Amino acid sequence: MRDLYFAITRANADYARCIDDDRLEEWPNFFADNCLYRVTSAQNYAEGLQASLIFADSRGMLRDRVSALRQANIYERQGYRHILGAPSTLGVQGDKVRSEAPFMVARIMRDGTTSLFATGRYMDVWKHIGDQVQLIERIVICDSSRIDTLLALPL
Repeated sequence: MRDLYFAITRANADYARCIDDDRLEEWPNFFADNCLYRVTSAQNYAEGLQASLIFADSRGMLRDRVSALRQANIYERQGYRHILGAPSTLGVQGDKVRSEAPFMVARIMRDGTTSLFATGRYMDVWKHIGDQVQLIERIVICDSSRIDTLLALPL
């Protein structure tokens, strides 16, 4: 169990660093081919509502999102800095592991302005493969229902 905890902790750190370093083309590799990635509010999650600010149900959709960010979408250039809390393992069933981890994300605009952009938690299902883990599901639950319309980059 200890090795599994460290694998999840390391995967979360690598995930955040990938986004923060603007290596978005690598971001989909944290996910299995058949996966779920959603960004939603705490209220929607608590009420079981499927409404999502971002929704993708395959690694291909994640790649398309990155491609659109790089080539088609028009948004003010920005960067993120993730601060992650330690994950909690919620359950293990076969090669699947459920976990939860809190996050804070600061947004840094091109002019240098920095603000707290989002807080919340990741509700994850990981597939355990040897000494590695891969996301099958990541639901990003934002504490606030007031999400800035500049949500372009993945959380």
